[in-house]
Amino acid sequence: MLIFERSHTGRRNAAQAPHHATIADGIPAALLRQDRPLLPEASEMDVVRHYTRLSQKNFSIDTHFYPLGSCTMKYNPRACNTLAMLPNFLARHPLAPDSTGQGVLACLYDLQEILKDVTGMAGVSLMPMAGAQGEFAGIAMMRAYHDARNDTARTEIIVPDAAHGTNPATAVMCGYTVKEIPTDANGDVDLDALRAATGPQTAGLMLTNPSTLGVFEKRITDIQKIIHDAGGLLYYDGANLNAILGKVKPGDMGFDVIHMNLHKTFSTPHGGGGPGAGAVGVAQRLLPFLPLPVVEKLPSPLAGEGLGERGGATYRYLTEKDMPQSIGHLSAFTGNIGILLRAYVYARMLGAEGMNRVAEFATLNANYLMAELGKAGFTVAFPQRRASHEFIVSMKPLKDATGISAMGVAKRLLDKGFHPPTTYFPMLVPECLLIEPTETESKETLDAFVNAMKEIRDEAHATPELVKGAPYTMPVRRLDDVKAARELDLTWKPTASASAA
Repeated sequence: MLIFERSHTGRRNAAQAPHHATIADGIPAALLRQDRPLLPEASEMDVVRHYTRLSQKNFSIDTHFYPLGSCTMKYNPRACNTLAMLPNFLARHPLAPDSTGQGVLACLYDLQEILKDVTGMAGVSLMPMAGAQGEFAGIAMMRAYHDARNDTARTEIIVPDAAHGTNPATAVMCGYTVKEIPTDANGDVDLDALRAATGPQTAGLMLTNPSTLGVFEKRITDIQKIIHDAGGLLYYDGANLNAILGKVKPGDMGFDVIHMNLHKTFSTPHGGGGPGAGAVGVAQRLLPFLPLPVVEKLPSPLAGEGLGERGGATYRYLTEKDMPQSIGHLSAFTGNIGILLRAYVYARMLGAEGMNRVAEFATLNANYLMAELGKAGFTVAFPQRRASHEFIVSMKPLKDATGISAMGVAKRLLDKGFHPPTTYFPMLVPECLLIEPTETESKETLDAFVNAMKEIRDEAHATPELVKGAPYTMPVRRLDDVKAARELDLTWKPTASASAA
């Protein structure tokens, strides 16, 4: 349903119409339109109802279980939104001087400190505006470090075959070539392959721990020693940080740089391309290269003189004058402040004890769901390993027996009221479903998901054509994915009947 389909010639929305008839004054005649723009003509009531109905058709974490592996689709507490939208936060102009924004700068400084504590890093920049930009900042800092030491022979980034697809893309964008290494039968990095790939050409290793296979690298200390002994650096992809929050710190594992998806781990709304926040943390040797701006706290000489909790401290943004080796600004102004404030509120609500519970319940939910699906007869990819926050089920036995693929199961799950897990990633496991329940789901929801999976399996054996035709309850039925990718059409064109309406 398009808003154009509710359009009728001559229908007006007077409340939203321009108030000035002379709006085109001062614009050269040659630049003025000669024809009316192709815009829908609808009443305000029609518009409100149209977009409200569209929103009700969406799958979202507010309406459905959303076990999207490696994405941490957890509940977004309303308190985070409410407090981040306080009038003085919303009204602050990004070009306003630091002196008029001490409140927001204090919050951002505290968030930097919280993230330093959580990750075990020496410094944090909140500037990156997405996880991918955080990745870019991390590898750019690694490159700046090597360049500053005139160690320019380091031209390779090592990436495991289970890595997120953004990892090799980021390495290439930063001017490196990518060396892929395999994982072993237990889901761990193959140490022999890592040793063979490492040398004076190695700039660093990009690693997710726990990995996208849903398991924690048991030999992480050996991995970091191999890379560091060769003069390389370790980059931590923070997409799976939710699994270890408050339990173990990437800094203690030996990582030199990390990006954090605050819009995932710290529960701020995400999806649909944004907004995001991909804060980066670094070890001591990478501090000079952090992206700008970074918030600095200047203690007051009157601290403790009855000036409240902060002792009269002031805050300011560090600039290029303070950090001449910084990789600089990644975008305009100071990052996605609204998302950062939501993350700050979430962290303050949880506290240290609450962050421990996040990892505990995320891991408990994943292992419970993995065990129940295993008992129901589904093929768990690594049954000998405890899951971290996510795990993999292979639909290959079902496909071999019935012709129903992982995608077929995913489409049928929509009819059962569940958003599908991540499909076909990582590609190491055939007919893969990567499932992450997060810590915010109840046992009843997890049990209902298991029952839905069992129902679909039974349908696949009894009536495979039923499953192949799914979904039946969505506004849009199953698409031809290849045709949609090759012949993408995002432009509405009026038909003769629509033009006459």
